Amino acid sequence: MPSERGTVRSARAGVTNAPPARARLPRSRRSVSEPAVPGSCSPWILMYHSVAVEEEDPYQLTVSPERFAEQIAWLYRRGQRGVSVRELMRARARGRDDKLVGLTFDDGYADFARYAVPILQAYGFTATAYVVADLLGQENGWDTEGPRKKLLTVEEVNELAAAGWEIGSHGLGHQALPGLPADVLAVQTRQSRRLLEEVVGGPVTGFCYPYGAVDLPATLAVRDAGYDYACAITHSPLTGRFAMPRCYVGARDGGWRLRAKKGRHRLRDAVTELRRVGKERRT
Repeated sequence: MPSERGTVRSARAGVTNAPPARARLPRSRRSVSEPAVPGSCSPWILMYHSVAVEEEDPYQLTVSPERFAEQIAWLYRRGQRGVSVRELMRARARGRDDKLVGLTFDDGYADFARYAVPILQAYGFTATAYVVADLLGQENGWDTEGPRKKLLTVEEVNELAAAGWEIGSHGLGHQALPGLPADVLAVQTRQSRRLLEEVVGGPVTGFCYPYGAVDLPATLAVRDAGYDYACAITHSPLTGRFAMPRCYVGARDGGWRLRAKKGRHRLRDAVTELRRVGKERRT
């Protein structure tokens, strides 16, 4: 799970042959390395998991409601507004995302509705919850050493979507995608989307890779399943619309640390783009 240096348990993409970006292609034919907006840097997206009170949290997934409120207040004081990734992408397409930051919550913990939503609503913020389609109403059994946390139920997901919160897919059973056969990748991406669309009664256009683990076949499967974008964690050769990097936020992060993480995100974004341009010139 995430740590200060990215993510403890995520697998980094080792693929270096991502295809070049192509403009104005239909969604199903988009290059996986296509920027969120051509010629632009990656958007700043914060990655949360659980907002709750836990005495022990070996994976560093949990932020207390008090600390979370402080972090959201810091964004607000800086003139920034937290939004769902869906809203962020739409704003970027119009060139109106200067003061926006994406807020994401992985795994679909029930405490998102109990603790995070009221705080976000108080500031007029929105967010995206990435839920595990086959495990709604169950627990986070994949975290073998962490505390048991209840997941959002079908009814809660439906209510959140009806209230305007973006619901995205986090796969079927929180299974890492790299290394899976093509037919299994198709099931993980397409079936999870279909199930969630039945729950929310509308389109599900965002995907988030379990554990942040991503490789080229996974991005291709997500693209071909009809998603508009996908979130990863780290910068990589695949960074683009279907592998957008995010900044992990934990219980230790106050204003100064968040500011530093934003700066580090921009620096890594610049380095990734320079490497991409250099590779294109050599080919």
